[in-house]
Amino acid sequence: MVRRIGRKPVEELDPLVDSVLGPHVPPMATVMPGEVVEVETWDALTKVTNPVTGPLYVEGAEPGDALSVEILKIDLPEQGTTAIIPGFGALEGWLRQLESRRKISEIREGKIHYVTDHGETLEIEADPFIGTIGVSPASEAITTLSPGRHGGNMDCPDIRPGNTLMLPVFRPGALFGLGDVHAVQGDGEVCGVAVEVPAVITMRFGVEKGRGIGWPRIESPEEIMTVGSARPLEDAARIAFRELVDWMASDYGWDKLDAYMFLSLVARARIAQIVDPLYTVVAKLHKRYLGK
Repeated sequence: MVRRIGRKPVEELDPLVDSVLGPHVPPMATVMPGEVVEVETWDALTKVTNPVTGPLYVEGAEPGDALSVEILKIDLPEQGTTAIIPGFGALEGWLRQLESRRKISEIREGKIHYVTDHGETLEIEADPFIGTIGVSPASEAITTLSPGRHGGNMDCPDIRPGNTLMLPVFRPGALFGLGDVHAVQGDGEVCGVAVEVPAVITMRFGVEKGRGIGWPRIESPEEIMTVGSARPLEDAARIAFRELVDWMASDYGWDKLDAYMFLSLVARARIAQIVDPLYTVVAKLHKRYLGK
């Protein structure tokens, strides 16, 4: 039987505890490498803004290791919320008379039912993923609104069922947390909010001893992907591509300059989000180019 780790009651959520990833909050549960667990999360618009469930202490994880998180399944509720929040979003200051708005979309049979202001219902295929997922930094507590080397609020649609996320470990036990599930999101998350939902995520943890990666990595059945977060946006892209070059060299035997040239021919990249304190870019390479 799969163990379920529950979310806190909403009245107990504390922004100084539940809206940060850091070393100062006692773990709420311990998980073992290889263990499959179900984790309940709140949506990002709940009370304290972007709360995460955690920290979870991963037995055996130490600084210098890599934590792997295999996303097995995301169970969605029957509705999700999209909103405009004045002062937030990629076009803040570019659109006039930006006002607070909130819209509820029903989720039925794997589809998002978005009703436009002129009354038309548009169906979008649900493609759920985890928007905020990460570990504790080495010494500081970082708001769950921001991404970084530790993961955090990357809003990356590739952190989805069927894929595995790898994170550098900075503290004993990794001190892992997650939340901010999106039922679907477009690249960039331009208004700052996707279809925000509470969810139940089924995942399997692993620890790769001594694998000192610099930034989050994602592996799908078809691609390897690296994540960079920074401002300006081009620095996020540079981080992601540099990390992809390093991955090709360390694990697949490529000369770094050869990998650099080859990525210029075949790599793909997506803008995950351009609304958080740091922007996030994902660089991708298909596995068919990596050999056996």
